[in-house]
Amino acid sequence: MVAYSISKAEIQDAGQIAALVNSAYRGEFSKQGWTTEADLVMGLRTGTDEIERLITADDSMFLLYKAETELIGSVHLQKQADQVYLGMLAVSPPLQGRGIGRQLLRAAEQVAQQTWAVNKSLMLVISSRSELIAFYERNGYRRTGVSKAFPLNPDLWTPKFADLRLEILEKILPAD
Repeated sequence: MVAYSISKAEIQDAGQIAALVNSAYRGEFSKQGWTTEADLVMGLRTGTDEIERLITADDSMFLLYKAETELIGSVHLQKQADQVYLGMLAVSPPLQGRGIGRQLLRAAEQVAQQTWAVNKSLMLVISSRSELIAFYERNGYRRTGVSKAFPLNPDLWTPKFADLRLEILEKILPAD
């Protein structure tokens, strides 16, 4: 039987996290899962340097989901006032659809509440990703009706469509 664990990332995990996030969001391998953005955006989602910066930043952390020692999921948490921003939720594409993302999402919300006493969780999702938005809605998030233009970062990625937008989803976290 495989032992699963969720733990906080350390700086030496940055390369593995970047590889996992990129494999879940972009490129041909990402198409093995249902969370791919490969048809919407070309290039990488992140780099090791960005992950290192986020791991070491104040009020920021990554949680890792491992099967034994193999990294199969991760999520970034960033405290912003009395709320937490969750981003880069990633699960290895061949393992998507098995509840790992849901477990990681719940763990991130709990850790954010315990660590920072936040009462709201926010995230950005490409507005055309209706199946992904539906997943988050099933997990207690709601559409805010607020969106912004998809960011440009030509060093890492290029949107395939000029009108891509990111929608803000939010969840009021239950009091302990």
